[in-house]
Amino acid sequence: MELTLEVVPVPVTDMDRSKTFYAEACGFKLDLDSEVAPGMRIIQLTPPGSRCSIALMSGMPAHPDQPTMSPGTLHGLQLCVTDIAKAHSELMSRGVPVSSIQHVGATGWEEGMGEEWNSFMFFKDPDGNSWCIQEAPAPLSER
Repeated sequence: MELTLEVVPVPVTDMDRSKTFYAEACGFKLDLDSEVAPGMRIIQLTPPGSRCSIALMSGMPAHPDQPTMSPGTLHGLQLCVTDIAKAHSELMSRGVPVSSIQHVGATGWEEGMGEEWNSFMFFKDPDGNSWCIQEAPAPLSER
């Protein structure tokens, strides 16, 4: 059996503000912005180079077996880049509130680049959903 992670719902309060943040500031590709039924809107965006998208939704009925997330409660989504310094600079220039580049050291989180797989930066969307960006040694297609 093959299972692929393809869409992660991100809970937000303002669909248009979040669409602008992810598309314009973060550079995600806008795949879909549609009212799928009266009062039910889905915005799907994909990070550049990713096969997994995020979905912003409003008006969708919750499935009885699935809990709902409040805006700002999704944490730990992780993206990877091959040049974290370049990505940091680009995101800062686009107005994304990204942290400094950090690594895990002997005393916990420390400033600056780490060894392979150990350089990170962090940001939050306008609702407080938090993201981590990690430097990978090569593109996913080469790992």
